[in-house]
Amino acid sequence: MSKSPIVITGAAGFIGSVLTAKLNHLGYDNLILVDERLKESPEKQNNLKELKYAEYFESDQFLRAVQNKSLPENISAVFHQGACSATTEMDEAYLKQNNTDYTRILAEWCVEQDIYFSYASSAATYGDGEHGYDDSDALADSLKPLNPYGWSKLKFDQWCIGKKFNDKITGFRYFNVYGPNEYHKGSMRSVMHKGFEQIRDTGKIKLFKSYRAEYPDGGQKRDFIYIKDVVDALIWFWKHPEHKGIYNLGTGSAQTWNDLAESIFAALGKPVQIEYIEMPDNLKNQYQYLTEADMKKFKATGCPSEFRNLMSGGQDYIQNYLLKENPHLSGRNY
Repeated sequence: MSKSPIVITGAAGFIGSVLTAKLNHLGYDNLILVDERLKESPEKQNNLKELKYAEYFESDQFLRAVQNKSLPENISAVFHQGACSATTEMDEAYLKQNNTDYTRILAEWCVEQDIYFSYASSAATYGDGEHGYDDSDALADSLKPLNPYGWSKLKFDQWCIGKKFNDKITGFRYFNVYGPNEYHKGSMRSVMHKGFEQIRDTGKIKLFKSYRAEYPDGGQKRDFIYIKDVVDALIWFWKHPEHKGIYNLGTGSAQTWNDLAESIFAALGKPVQIEYIEMPDNLKNQYQYLTEADMKKFKATGCPSEFRNLMSGGQDYIQNYLLKENPHLSGRNY
């Protein structure tokens, strides 16, 4: 399908590669992909192997092309999924450059050129959840992220609101995303994937004990959302550009770590075996027992929000990808 070019940054990463695969599945192949030097990440190369696209830029090359005005003039959309996504990254200058400043330059360019722009924010902006998980713009200045990564994302959200760009561009605060093509993420992979490997190799999964009476062991909750539901939402907002702003993107219904474990055992047809282990002391005081997206603002747009639960998402992920010889998702096996 020959259409105006669409740019996807972070295209060899988790969300970016699945978004590219979905666009291929829908018939779009005039895509400009942006990411790091692929020779540095063989697993990321595998994410792109079967995808169709017109051009590939390394991140710094693409930024220069934006600044030099050397890109095609008919670009119709930019899906900015590229960033340092490691919550363990402590280099604040690096995060500012890669997460905050890079996004700002792209946003200003897209607004100036009247190009649709959506970007990846994060639920890490909410910190420990002390102020809840409400994505109202008025609450952005009261948020206190727990790490430099969260701050780098929040600072762009705050800049966007302050510049009144929130009625010109669209941002999504992703909650706990899991699914195919996350394999390159190392320690930042989802517990769905790590748990699958544990259960496949040992027959059991290890989960942290609870240290709060109101939560049983493994009863701590997260808002887990399947990657295909995330990508469907990104495309819906692109097709409905009248809806701008910063939105939470979770299911709105938190589930427990026990639910997650049970979904893996069910997909593998194995009996449930969970071992509860002590939490490291450095985690005990900052561990979140509940994260759950407030989805009121999102649902008010009319975007379909019947998202998969862990049992359904886990079954698709494990049976259609993780158990296959080639676990990577592409337009062919979407």
